[in-house]
Amino acid sequence: MARPMRALRPDYVFSGGRTLSGVSLLVQDGVVQGVGEPPAGADVVALPRRALLPGMVAAHSHAFQRAIRGRTEHRAHDRDDFWTWREAMYAAAEQLTPEELYAVSKFCFLEMARAGITAVGEFHYLHRDPAGKPYADPNELDLAVARAAREAGLRIVLLRVAYARSGFRVPENPRQKRFIEGSVDEYLRNLDALSHHVSVGAAPHSVRACPAEWIRDIGQEAFRRGWPLHLHVAEQRGEVEQCQAEHGTTPALLLERLGVLREKTTAVHAVHLSERDVAALGSARASVCACPTTERNLGDGVVRADLLLAAGARLCIGSDSEVQLSPLEDARQLEYHLRLLQEQRAILDLERAGVGGLGAKLYGIASEGGMRSLGLAGGALRPGEPADFIVVDLDDPSIAGCNAADLMSNVVFAMERTAIRETWVAGEPLRLDFESALPAFRTAMRRLWG
Repeated sequence: MARPMRALRPDYVFSGGRTLSGVSLLVQDGVVQGVGEPPAGADVVALPRRALLPGMVAAHSHAFQRAIRGRTEHRAHDRDDFWTWREAMYAAAEQLTPEELYAVSKFCFLEMARAGITAVGEFHYLHRDPAGKPYADPNELDLAVARAAREAGLRIVLLRVAYARSGFRVPENPRQKRFIEGSVDEYLRNLDALSHHVSVGAAPHSVRACPAEWIRDIGQEAFRRGWPLHLHVAEQRGEVEQCQAEHGTTPALLLERLGVLREKTTAVHAVHLSERDVAALGSARASVCACPTTERNLGDGVVRADLLLAAGARLCIGSDSEVQLSPLEDARQLEYHLRLLQEQRAILDLERAGVGGLGAKLYGIASEGGMRSLGLAGGALRPGEPADFIVVDLDDPSIAGCNAADLMSNVVFAMERTAIRETWVAGEPLRLDFESALPAFRTAMRRLWG
């Protein structure tokens, strides 16, 4: 039996990229039925001094890296960068048991939900035991992460990572033994088995971690199955140099050559791009997943969101290393990083869309852009889309005094997490039970770090 329709009536609803006032969000069976006046018999729920906004999406996440937050913010080498940070990440990856992976992931996903994230693309590359041996179920760790997301209440697409090697002409790194599988066939067999339990995507880690034939074959199977395809692309200059040495071209152009740069492809980071790279990503209408908090934390560089959008590429955002969980921070830094580079303001407001236009555009990247990247419908609270949204307190000090015209600029450029009062997925509010998740998380952290 269908549930009664609920008509949620706040001051503002951000739907279809527009801020609407004096309307209700009509929700039934987890789906947005409409935005307007409630029909007779609907259960009307007044929400004064509230706004309803689409849930945001972390399209690229490594949940287990929540365990190293705060462990790498010091200088331990003459030069500290991505490659030295990676050693600290390996220290956690080597040790986590399935139970600890679940505990750390669940705590991370609860924190995401509290920050307004309703869907996550989990780019997961821990597959084997600490000795590098497959578990009895090769997907044991993947399933532990999926269970953690579901229990936190998030939608998840498990982007199961293919990892073949340490890098081109790089000695095998024993610290990566939990990542590596023996062949494309083994990887695809495990991904297919996983797809019967959770929504999946294919994820060859990068051009340095996968030979070209792996990327080609995995990409072809992903497109055949209708799965999204995600890869790290040009995060570091060293990666681009390795790709040039092995293939005589850049990572993005190698993907184009292999026939896997398409609309269902998401290039994660895409920091160090040539003009031809940008043009290829734009021509394919591919997505680029920027992770600005991680990219500045690791000193990666700046995603040229302006050039990518002008070329026709799509954008989304990811939480990546979980150093901070604030999708609004990531959305605003897409713009702010460009302001520092160009010494101008409102770089991404190419349309000159008025007071709230840039905020609405950046918010759409954080919501609808992420859903598109993961192959999911929704992200804009249009009729027929999932009723995944956040309830925002308009009297929170960070945005108090806003109106319909400037709501989305206030949300993106000023709003604190304290303004998010509830997170809803499939038409129901999430119960963010940190209290029960905390003991196992603390135990895991104590064993890892003392």
